[in-house]
Formats: sequence, structure tokens, C-alpha cells
Amino acid sequence: MNFRIASRLSAALGTAALLTLAGCATPAMGPTASADLLPTTGNAVTGNAVTGNVQFVQLGTMVRVNGTIKGLKPNAEHGFHIHEKGDCSSGDGMSAGGHFNPNAGVHGHAGEPGVHAGDLPSLHADATGTATFSVELRGVTVGSGPTDVVGRGLIVHAMPDDFVTQPTGNSGGRLACAVIVKR
Repeated sequence: MNFRIASRLSAALGTAALLTLAGCATPAMGPTASADLLPTTGNAVTGNAVTGNVQFVQLGTMVRVNGTIKGLKPNAEHGFHIHEKGDCSSGDGMSAGGHFNPNAGVHGHAGEPGVHAGDLPSLHADATGTATFSVELRGVTVGSGPTDVVGRGLIVHAMPDDFVTQPTGNSGGRLACAVIVKR
């Protein structure tokens, strides 16, 4: 075999092997879901215009949650949770029920052992009132099992989550509500 051909073949096989190994290190993308947040109308927040889109992607044993939410108070922090019911029919978002908690945990920081499955990190709005985020969660699934987020509510709250007050984090009124839908 010609040396030049053998070198190219060897390089091509090495590249293919690296790409195969790199693919194994990344969990396969599983089921996906999304939530289109709309402003609530029945709370004390005048002129509420909070909207956004949030994506949920199953990645092995974790779920990546990412999205953009607009209309928030600029330079402020807002509580953000998955709620037990996929019902946004009440004007104030209360029809979504409490935090999604299939394992009877306590309220706390997402990712800590023993907390609600619906506990998410707080949203941090920039100077324009926009929060863009991406987080990977354990303890929830997309599309199957008792920790499935599909059909649940997603709520943006008016105030920061203190991650201590039980069972809600004292994060105030509900500014936006969505139902998480499988895609």
C-alpha cells in the first residue's frame, strides 16, 4: 500500500474513533417537552407582561431545562417552580396547585437531596427584565414515571425564593403560568 494512502487511512480511522468515543460521553437525547409562559391576570401586579418559552430535554438520568423569560422586574430575582397541576385556568395561577413533590420532599435548592422535584433555581433578570437560563436537573423525567414533568404547571413568581420557608420558599404571587407539554 502506498505510504500516503496508508497515512490518510490511519488519520481517517483515528478521527472516526475519536468521534465515536466523544458520542459515547454525551447522553443520548431523549423525550422533549416545552412550556409557553403567559402572564397571570388575577394578582396584585399591575401591568404584568411576563412571557417566555422553556424547553425540557431528557439527557440520560438528567433533564436539561433552558429558556428565556421576558417582562420580569429588571435586575431582580424571581422564584421559579414546577407545580403539581397543569392548570392555568385561574387568573392568579393558583389552579396550578403547589410545588411538584412526588417524593414528599422539603422545599429547597434544586439538586440537593430530599427537595421537591419541582424546585428550580431562581431566575435572574437582566437590566431589560429578561432571564435566560440553562440548568440540568436530577430527580425529574420527561415523558415517564412518577417524576414526569409533562402535564405539570410551570410558574414564575414575583419575589426571590428564600429556599427556606416551607413549603413554598416565600416567593410571592404568580406572574406567569404554563402547562408543560410533550413535543
